[in-house]
Amino acid sequence: MGSNGRPSEDSLIARFFAPMAGEGGLGLTDDAARLTPGPGHDLVLTVDALVERVHFLPEDAPGSIARKALGVNVSDLAAKGADPAGFLLSLALPGDWTESWLAAFAAGLAEASRDFGCPLLGGDTVKTRGPLTLSVTAVGQVPSGRMVLRTTARAGDLVCVTGTIGDAALGLKLRADPAWAAALTPDERAHLADRYLHPQPRHALATALRDHAGAAMDLSDGLAGDLAKMMQASGVSALVDLDRVPLSPAAAKAVETLPDLLDLAVTGGDDYEILCTVPEKNLDTLRKEADRVGLSLSVIGRVVSGHDRPVFRMNGLERRYDVGSYQHF
Repeated sequence: MGSNGRPSEDSLIARFFAPMAGEGGLGLTDDAARLTPGPGHDLVLTVDALVERVHFLPEDAPGSIARKALGVNVSDLAAKGADPAGFLLSLALPGDWTESWLAAFAAGLAEASRDFGCPLLGGDTVKTRGPLTLSVTAVGQVPSGRMVLRTTARAGDLVCVTGTIGDAALGLKLRADPAWAAALTPDERAHLADRYLHPQPRHALATALRDHAGAAMDLSDGLAGDLAKMMQASGVSALVDLDRVPLSPAAAKAVETLPDLLDLAVTGGDDYEILCTVPEKNLDTLRKEADRVGLSLSVIGRVVSGHDRPVFRMNGLERRYDVGSYQHF
């Protein structure tokens, strides 16, 4: 025990985190992990931080927070065509943390680690006078030279997304009990809330993306903003048909109730779907691969020449989203 009667850092690690460590984590008994990529593979690394009241709320379940912390990083790996190899966790706990909270957090993290095939390799646990803060660094691997970039979209490519768009942003809005929520069934409200709380990284599509996509990134900061980022990085633009953007039945009912919510669905963050550009000749094969792993793939537009922000069209009208993505600062 520490001087305050709480378990020491070593005890916390041994009790809550060592049981989920992967082989390269060496039982979390050393100062560093060891990771050897497969022959002919590159390592792909990504990191995301989550801060209480910015990325999650104090009342969120500890297991949900853990799953989100790992899921958003595995989503980044998936968009690069990388298979998960492991992750590092830094956890800054405020003074009022409890063992029951940490036990539930560790259980959720272990479940997510198994589901995503991404074992714990190591990390750090500290105290903070500020809010609860987590940082996950995830490591993946791809065959050498095969990482899918966001800079390689080409004019003529199709713009595609997996899954459905806008559920998480609407799920977050539900917490304020807006008037439009009355039109939704309990199951529809639960669906939207779950999509915000529990990102579903599309890692099962990683191999197909590196074989068939032109460019890709995950949708963390909103479809409109992330598409603009990809197009700018590639030196091109895009035309998108808003009526082809896939909405879940719950999101579609919300938009039918309050049409302005379509803009929220298109600009809101936390979808964690895959946005990719696909040469037309590769579309059928990529769709079959997506279907094989239980994912939908929707064509929503086309890459075009130019440097303007992407244009979103609906009912003969065009709009550009000048502030299209979530800004952290």
